[in-house]
This record gives sequence, structure tokens and C-alpha cells, in this order.
Amino acid sequence: MEESLKYQIALTLIPGIGDVLAKNLIDHCGSAEGVFKEKKGTLQKIRGIGEILADAVSRYQVLDRAEEEVTFIQRFKITPLFYLEDTYPQRLRQCHDSPVMLYYKGTGDLNAKRILSIVGTRNASSLGKKLCQDLIQDLREYGVLIVSGLAYGIDICAHKAALAEELPTVGVLAHGLDKIYPALHRSTAEKMLEQGGLLTDFPSKTIPDAPNFPKRNRIVAGLSDATVVVESKAKGGSLITADIANSYSRDVFAFPGRVKDECSLGCNQLIKYNKGALIESGEDIIRMMGWEKPKNKPKVVQQKSLFQNLSPEEEVIINLLKEKTDRGLDELCFLAKLSMSKVSLSLLNLELTGLIQEKPGKIYSLN
Repeated sequence: MEESLKYQIALTLIPGIGDVLAKNLIDHCGSAEGVFKEKKGTLQKIRGIGEILADAVSRYQVLDRAEEEVTFIQRFKITPLFYLEDTYPQRLRQCHDSPVMLYYKGTGDLNAKRILSIVGTRNASSLGKKLCQDLIQDLREYGVLIVSGLAYGIDICAHKAALAEELPTVGVLAHGLDKIYPALHRSTAEKMLEQGGLLTDFPSKTIPDAPNFPKRNRIVAGLSDATVVVESKAKGGSLITADIANSYSRDVFAFPGRVKDECSLGCNQLIKYNKGALIESGEDIIRMMGWEKPKNKPKVVQQKSLFQNLSPEEEVIINLLKEKTDRGLDELCFLAKLSMSKVSLSLLNLELTGLIQEKPGKIYSLN
């Protein structure tokens, strides 16, 4: 299992080999491992590959990096999801450009009976937040899994409302699971692990660069039965998600707004051009989706922490920073009774996981 996982991850790390081409390679070679063991001459004959990409398969040293990722996955008990495995989200698998690999931390069922994505502007109005909260309140008795992107505005409002209504909620990230962005939403992300989870197709050490967000949006759209746009400007990530959902033949819903209201322009466009059905409440979605109220409310399985498997040295440092924030490197070495090298390595690991931050002068504090 570990060996095959290494090759599956490695294939996604080769520059120029996206998800569609990776699937072509696996189809022809039988497995991800088979791709790396195939002759270059055979690879370049595969549709979409050619000489340059065939050369890249053997030229780029990605197996060592993939082994690092396997270690990270095992250490933090992250669930890898390969697109040919039964555990992979079935709705997402139907999309031609679905990720070859996903990384999941949580307890929410990614194949739940009802999944709804809720997206919107980062600069949400008080009305938009209220619409989002009321929508999720309407869905409380239907056991819907709520998906969004953990961003500012409507995204975080959707996650928090789902938690409040005891509905599972999954955040799709535009970076690896070794960090939370924005950091301000870490406490909400921790709660989501007890009542949903965090999902990404990016390996650890991936920073939240701008191009990652549209890529992330295809997972938000593909994971769900339908996408709801609460508020959106004339352009933005929410409309990208809605367009992708339309391309996947998934339902799109939008709340209408005043004609000149900047935050309503995107929603009004979706409705105007028949790209999104007009809704006024969650009851409209329930009716149009044909959802019947379940007899028994699904149980939420709880998981306590995003990174609960700390080393003994890391636990000592975390406890010291809980007692008093803003401790220096020398002070931590003295109090922990550990060598400088062990403390430095532990601090680096804790910083990568987003549990601590380094301030000027090698001063450390909890996030």
C-alpha cells in the first residue's frame, strides 16, 4: 500500500502532468507505478504526452519528495484518496478533470447522501450572512453535508452556521494540510474536524498561491449535488465555481439582490442568463432537489485535533508556550532540557503545521 501510494503521489508532482494526462498514463500503463517503469518511447506515443512530457517522467526526481509526503500522511493520520479507490468521492470521480489524489483529514462522509456547496463574496454584507445562516438552518433536519472553501465572507459563515446547526461541513483548501489559511480560521477548522473535515488535492508545503484557488473551486463544485451562490460581485471565485458546476451538469442556485447592489451583480447575472435558479430560502432548494426529510438524523463522528500526534519534544514545547507565550529559543532549550538541535527541529515542525509562529529575534508563540 505504502509503495503504491508513493508512486500515486509522485505522478501528481511531475511538472506538466495534470490530472487528465495522469489518468491517460495510468490507463495505458495499468498503474501509477507502471508509468515510472514504462519505457520513454512507449510513453511519448500516449495521447497528450509527447517527447517532452515523457522525458519529464524520468527526468524529475519526484519519488523522494513523494516518500516525504507519505511520511507526513502517516504521521498526521491523513487519509489519501486515489481516484480509482472506492473511498474516493463518487460525485467528484464523475468529473473528467477530478484530482488523481486527494488528502483528507476528518470524519465527514464525502459520499454523503446529500451534499451542498455554499459560496459567495469575501466581503459579505450583513444581509448575505443572514441569508446564509437562514439557509443552513432550513437544511438542519435533512442531514446535508455543507461544503465551502474556508475563505473570508460567505465561506466561513457557511462553515460556522453548519457547526451551529450540527450539520457536517467540509472545507476545501487551496494548499496543503500542514497549514490553515487564513490563520484566523484555525479554530473553526479544528471544530470542523469534529464535525466534517478538511480536504485538498495539494501536498504539504504547498503555499496558498492565487492560481490554486480556481483549481480548488472545481473540487467544491464537483463534490456536491448543487452549488448555492449567496452573494457575488460581477466577477469572482464564486462565479467560477458556479460555471464549473454548470459544466459538470450540477444544479446551481442563487439568491437575487437589488439591481445596483455590487454584491448582488453576480447572482443576478446567473439568474438572468439561466445559469442559476432563483431561490429565496432553503425550502426552495429542498423542493427543487426533491429531498425528503430523513427519519433519523445522521450521527456526527468526532475527531479531536488536526495534529494530535506530536512528538514528546513537540508536546513539551507546546505546553511551555501554553504556560507563557513569546518564549525565546534559549529559554525553550533550558526549560525543556533539550539540545538546541532537537528544539530547533521541533520548532520547525510545529511552525510548518501552523501550531506556532516565529517572531523577530527567534521568539516563538502559539498561533
